[in-house]
Amino acid sequence: MAPRFGYSRWDGTQVGFELDADDVLGEITDDLLYHGDVSPALRRLLQQGFRDRNGERVAGLAELLERLRQRRQEMLDQHDLGGAYEGIADQLRDVVDTERAAIDDLVDQAERSGDQRRQDITADAMAERRLRLDLLPPDLAGRVRALKEYEFTSSEAQRRFDDLLDRLRKELLQSRFNQMAGAMGDVTPEQVQRMREMFGALNDLLEMRAAGHDTTAAFDQLMARFGDMVPGHPESLDELLEQMAAQMAAAQAMLNSMTPDQRAQLQALSDELLGDLDLRWQVDRLARNLQEAFPGAGWGRSYEFGGQDPLGMADGAAVLNELGALDDLEHLLGGAVSPGALADVDLEQARRLLGPDDARSLEHLAKLSRSLEEAGLVERKQGRLELTPKGLRRIGHNALSELFSKLAKDRLGRHQVDSTGVGQERAYETKPYEFGDPFDLNIERTLRNALVRRGPNAGLPVRLAPDDFEVERSESLTRTSTVLMLDLSLSMPMRDNFLAAKKVAVALHALISSQFPRDYLGIVGFSEMARELKPHQLPEVSWDFVFGTNIQHGLALARQMLGRQSGTKQVILITDGEPTAHVRPDGEPFFHYPPVRETVDATLTEVNRCTRDGIRINTFMLDADSALTGFVDKLTELNRGRAFFTTPDTLGDYLLVDFLEQRRSVRRKGG
Repeated sequence: MAPRFGYSRWDGTQVGFELDADDVLGEITDDLLYHGDVSPALRRLLQQGFRDRNGERVAGLAELLERLRQRRQEMLDQHDLGGAYEGIADQLRDVVDTERAAIDDLVDQAERSGDQRRQDITADAMAERRLRLDLLPPDLAGRVRALKEYEFTSSEAQRRFDDLLDRLRKELLQSRFNQMAGAMGDVTPEQVQRMREMFGALNDLLEMRAAGHDTTAAFDQLMARFGDMVPGHPESLDELLEQMAAQMAAAQAMLNSMTPDQRAQLQALSDELLGDLDLRWQVDRLARNLQEAFPGAGWGRSYEFGGQDPLGMADGAAVLNELGALDDLEHLLGGAVSPGALADVDLEQARRLLGPDDARSLEHLAKLSRSLEEAGLVERKQGRLELTPKGLRRIGHNALSELFSKLAKDRLGRHQVDSTGVGQERAYETKPYEFGDPFDLNIERTLRNALVRRGPNAGLPVRLAPDDFEVERSESLTRTSTVLMLDLSLSMPMRDNFLAAKKVAVALHALISSQFPRDYLGIVGFSEMARELKPHQLPEVSWDFVFGTNIQHGLALARQMLGRQSGTKQVILITDGEPTAHVRPDGEPFFHYPPVRETVDATLTEVNRCTRDGIRINTFMLDADSALTGFVDKLTELNRGRAFFTTPDTLGDYLLVDFLEQRRSVRRKGG
């Protein structure tokens, strides 16, 4: 059957848009324009996070790291690691109390029997047992060892003690080997023997691996013999060993986190519970081999617990294992300097540790640079991400869209101009010929007019009259040549003017290249000296770490560039300071603050040259003080250009609207 699809009206509540490259580039546009480098912009986005097109928050690394730290602290504040020691001690006291109760009950029964001999024998025997219980060592291992040699009076106490030993043996193995021990079921002598053999085989493999030998066949043999005891069905020896190293490191971290007394008692208890000297030797050998093979597994970790919930050996190792996983994830995220570094994150583990929302954020963050490269917006050159031509166009579109979105619709529109220009373009309409119109005759309409005028019986030849002539309407093609002068002096970022100015420059380039492709736009950056900037350089250009506002050199360079162009010529000057530098006759720059007469005169001389060449200078002043205002007043008096007092928030409104209003739009000829 063909798939069926359902459609509904969009109401703004639907979600499901995937994060794409345009979203990512839109998020870093401002940062990229300000700093001029793709990689740092992505790093900052990686740290800060953002909202996707569904409006959902994609948490940044700073947020995720803070949540990891909070999760760790919650666990430390909840649990009491000393519970592993105290819990076992309490259970042993319960066994002893049960045995003492049975002894007392047996003595009472002998006394009630009336049999003196029975009373004497029972009293002597029970006195000896009470003494042995009174003399039990204070440490856990000593108590277990003494009770293993003790002949219990109470079958219930004996059962509880045996159950406790079995449970502790299993917890001990589970604390070190997790599911491997859990797969054993009861810790029978046969199971212990099988585990001893498996640990021996693992140790042999580790030592073969350390010696550089091929372990593939030996690993396959080990899995064939002991695969039912190995959790997770690892596909390689390294995968199995990494699992075991993480678990044994967690058990070691548990010991490291205890007080010296608790650690010594549990260590001695472990030796007592394992009992089998060969198994204990294989376990110690395995721990040493794993530490050598995986030194970074966290063998030296320790934590300070301050909670109330007691932890047993197995539960404690599980908690320490999770704390170790939190540490590893924190280390990975904290060291991520690019989105690609997040490819190593285990998303399933992140989902378990942080929850599904944060794991989804990590997944999105890992795709940031990859999505840009796959979409052709950036490319990697010599290990550095750079914008492609497609990416440059998209940056310009983003800047232009943002600026236009702030403008009121009624401020935009086309304005008719005189029918002068550098050419014509067909409008695909006709009009009756009038004196002075270009004689671009429309033959079809002209002949039709003659036939209609003469009637159906006029015959041939068709004779034309002046009123029959109909010509093509045409549109004037006006051409504007513009040089944008962008202030790159150090005062621009210091006064928070740089981003707005650069964004306007990028937007103006996008506007002209897309809407007015016949127009010319040149770009000049100026500080102590001026230089021509190519459009592909614009997104990555940054301010100069020098003092000096050399408007004179910028105007000279702009005049040279416009001298090679046709059409209406203008300079758009964006600056936040009066001229403080100029180029002397010897070609060397001169800087002085506050401005001196020499610099102002040199700049105004260049203004006069622009005026003689028919170049209009329109100045957009950011944070204008009285000195700048006075200079610009003189500039506009000489050039007859216009001046605008703007702020970073309004610069785009003023400049784009002014450009469109002054741009010579079309008028139908003769219409």
